[in-house]
Amino acid sequence: MKIARTVLTVKPHFRALRRGAPRLESVAMPLPPDRFYYSPIVERPRFRWPNGARVAFWVAPNVEFYEYLPEADGVRDPWPRTPAPDVREYGYRDYGNRVGFWRMLDVLDKHRIRCGVSLNLAVLEHHPEIGEAMIQRNWDFMSHGIYNTRYLNACSEEQEREFYRDSIETLHRLTGKTLKGMLAPAFSGTERTPDLMAEANLEYLAGWTHDDQPFPFKVRSGRLISMPYSVELNDSPVFLTGQDADYFYRIGKAQFDRLYQDGERSGMVMCVAVHPWRIGLPHRVKWFDALLGYVMSHSEVWQATSDEIADYYMAHCYDDVLAHAQDLERSSTSGAPKWPPIPPTFGGRRETLRPPLSS
Repeated sequence: MKIARTVLTVKPHFRALRRGAPRLESVAMPLPPDRFYYSPIVERPRFRWPNGARVAFWVAPNVEFYEYLPEADGVRDPWPRTPAPDVREYGYRDYGNRVGFWRMLDVLDKHRIRCGVSLNLAVLEHHPEIGEAMIQRNWDFMSHGIYNTRYLNACSEEQEREFYRDSIETLHRLTGKTLKGMLAPAFSGTERTPDLMAEANLEYLAGWTHDDQPFPFKVRSGRLISMPYSVELNDSPVFLTGQDADYFYRIGKAQFDRLYQDGERSGMVMCVAVHPWRIGLPHRVKWFDALLGYVMSHSEVWQATSDEIADYYMAHCYDDVLAHAQDLERSSTSGAPKWPPIPPTFGGRRETLRPPLSS
């Protein structure tokens, strides 16, 4: 892949400027992996979601299937705690499909949430009851791989290309749905992943977690966007750090409050990522209920699936955002040092530039 070079302006301290010191020269530096234009969120073209909504609210259940004795690929161990079989960890995941999914489903139905599922496609064949429940509710699906114990890291280009063909065919055969996006199994991938996804006519890749809005990828051909997913507002890493569901509720509420404030200026995405084997436990599910109730009590919220967010963004935002980012890069590589303007009002207050504390 060709690595683009952009201009980095090294800015001297404000005190040095007051002493009349000259500005430092711009230097070109590579920015691998060169998959995105740099575009400050406060300077992008503004947009709103359907019906003027500030926040697109996406609930992403990770409905997964872990193999008891997975094949080893020589790169990554699916059960690193002990040599396989790891009965404890396997049992945890199995609980999610036997019990946790159905308890989580009660809460989602209560709030009329239509989900964009991160789905191990093997669930549809191993547990058709779960598949039928999701299909009846007209949920959308993004691929989370076939199993959550088989990864993309060791795939050749042709193997990865076949993975997308298989995923597209399997989802359509078992649900009638068209596959539009992916959260790679266990966040795995290769350097080719965005290019091959675009080649397969997929629209979005979740997992980069680098923005609060969708944003265009740079790909060899076609179009692909990054979809805002979350590893912060995600029950699995939260609970692994020793926190529990009341904390999950508090950070979810705080996340929403800030995004709702920022969304007054331009549309934001809030993703809540959950796993039935974690959030579906008896002592946790009430806090999930409380979080959904809080978010859905606000009027300027668009409760949407990841597919719906991608479709709207592609139709109404993609071209303007991409053109703006390309213009910004062209201006930044012109060779003249650029001094950033004071950012516009964002989220209801004006951000200001402050001088450093010391010279």
